[in-house]
Amino acid sequence: MLRQQNIIRLGVIMAIISWLVTLGSMYLTRFAQIHSGPMETYQFFSKVFLVIFIISIYLFYRNTTGNQGGFNITDLLWRVFVTGMVATIVSLTSNFLLNLLRNNELSNNPYFIDTIYHINTGLITTFLIATFSVWKRLILYQKTKWLVRFWNIFEYGLLGSAFIFFINTQLLTTPWIIGMSLLTLLGLVLGVNLKWVAYLNFKQKWKSILLILLIGLYIGYFFIILNRYGDNNAIIPTFNVLSLGIIGELFIFTFGYCVYSILVILFNLPTTSVFEQKLVEVVNFQKLSQSRNTGQNEEQVFYTLLDSSVSVTLANAAWLDIMNEQGQPMQTLYRQITSQERKEVLKCIEKSGMKPIQSSVPARHGKQNRFVAELRHDSFKSIVVIPLFIQDQYVASIALLKDVNEGFSREMIEIIRTFINQASISIENHRLLMEAIVNERYKEELKIAKRVQEGLMPKALHTNCDLEISTFSKAAAEVGGDYFDTYKISDECLAIIVGDVSGKGTSAAFHMSQMKGIFHSLVQLNLPIHEFIIKANNALSECLDRTSFITIAYFIIDSEKKTFRFSRAGHCPTLYYSSQENQVKFLEDNGLGLGILRDRQFDSYVEVNEISYQTGDILVLYTDGITEAKNSKNEEFGYERLKWLLEEKANLEAHDIKEAIVQGLYDFCGSHVIDDDVTLLIIKVK
Repeated sequence: MLRQQNIIRLGVIMAIISWLVTLGSMYLTRFAQIHSGPMETYQFFSKVFLVIFIISIYLFYRNTTGNQGGFNITDLLWRVFVTGMVATIVSLTSNFLLNLLRNNELSNNPYFIDTIYHINTGLITTFLIATFSVWKRLILYQKTKWLVRFWNIFEYGLLGSAFIFFINTQLLTTPWIIGMSLLTLLGLVLGVNLKWVAYLNFKQKWKSILLILLIGLYIGYFFIILNRYGDNNAIIPTFNVLSLGIIGELFIFTFGYCVYSILVILFNLPTTSVFEQKLVEVVNFQKLSQSRNTGQNEEQVFYTLLDSSVSVTLANAAWLDIMNEQGQPMQTLYRQITSQERKEVLKCIEKSGMKPIQSSVPARHGKQNRFVAELRHDSFKSIVVIPLFIQDQYVASIALLKDVNEGFSREMIEIIRTFINQASISIENHRLLMEAIVNERYKEELKIAKRVQEGLMPKALHTNCDLEISTFSKAAAEVGGDYFDTYKISDECLAIIVGDVSGKGTSAAFHMSQMKGIFHSLVQLNLPIHEFIIKANNALSECLDRTSFITIAYFIIDSEKKTFRFSRAGHCPTLYYSSQENQVKFLEDNGLGLGILRDRQFDSYVEVNEISYQTGDILVLYTDGITEAKNSKNEEFGYERLKWLLEEKANLEAHDIKEAIVQGLYDFCGSHVIDDDVTLLIIKVK
């Protein structure tokens, strides 16, 4: 960037210096001419510094106009117009001054005439190069590799023609004419590149025509001025700038491009409105597309759809009905129509003949949802109505009205359908996003619930010197309804409970936490098992809903008496291994789940049993998630398979027995994913 600024500054300084030196050289040439001196040397310096002036102006405009990344076409034309206007004003002023001094000796002073001429040539040259630089930008608006190559040939050819000035053209007359003719032809061919015209709107095209027409008039005026200086013997300059090849080529090229541009813009005017309409359609479609990414809610998407539809169809009025789940309007958005006028239009629709819309997409929900109609209304003569569906749900309906008959063409209707389809995608995506956010919130809440439930489960189990306990528990979802716990009532007595809440998920986890609270409240009272079960049922009857219940297996292990006292409240039968008998059996007894019966009838279902244990005996407490687990053939793991595993592994430690049963369960199911909560307690007597 710093280098480009330096080139611009250098170009300005060189232009000023070379113009002044050229003027001085012209004075010396004129002096030599008047006094019959050797004027060829001074003419040579005049030519040299005139070429330097042209190159300096070229470098200035090339770096201020040619290398901009983006530009406004009308702004560029305006800059050229202003440059030409300034040059024209100065030129007119100088010529007016000459006419004013016609009878004065000063008007015949050759030095004065040379000064006026040199001012005009400097301004005209600056204007031509400024115009050339802008025309270059327009020609290379959508450039290709070959276009750039041909342009470079033309541009460097123009610069090269400036140096022909120093050659004895009498020896190169034919090559000179051929070369300049080819250069002129190439410039005219390049001038047909007018792709920028298609990107102007109607107003910009008229403005461009006016500016280019004035620029063309400037070019014509300047050409006449330079020729007049050359034709008038009274004011003939030391040399004519038009004899410099580059100046003549610039006149031809810039004026030719003006003619091309005006003609092409005029021919494009009739189709401008069509292109502008298509552009509006693209912009509106983009708005609807971007609504998926800008966080717009459904109502904002409906507003965008309504505004876009009105814009592209040039409708005089419109409304959009937003439907509820029953397909009835719950909200209406209006554009240039009142609710009373809407009611009147709806009455007119009932009386008019409705025609189903012919569309490339067949109507899935009946012709009555998509129609055009001619209306007998004071303000509106035609209407089109198109519904919006999302996954077969009737979400909205848009109605567009015009004050002329047959106001909606098939193309317009197809465009509206495209907008509606895009809006339905945006709304569906918005709904899916909202669902995802809600689901994510639920997941976070479940994670919190899982952490809370994990906190409710015992971190370490109480035990005594006679027992070895190993546990496994896994919820089918983030939280579950299985519960197990221990409590050391005394040095000799240990309470163990295993429970299973009906159902799954958060409700089951909530009821599990209630069971924990009841267990810890009652177990500290050291109640008999029978009374513990009854009071637990009474407490749960107050807080469980009618459809829920909890099954438990409650054990009190007395290390002093070497006994298991237990009661089963609807829970899975406990699996027991007797080392003395070397036999595995189920401890089956009566029992009803807590919360099923909520009166004194429950008392009769409570049964307490007691067995003596000895070293090597094993208790297996579990939930039905184990026995009811299924494999790919829909077969259940079952009680017998659990019993067989215990028989096979009874000689192992409690931890190893637990691992063997869990692995056997996973092997049977073929996966570590099980449909129900699973809890397993292995209690082995040392």
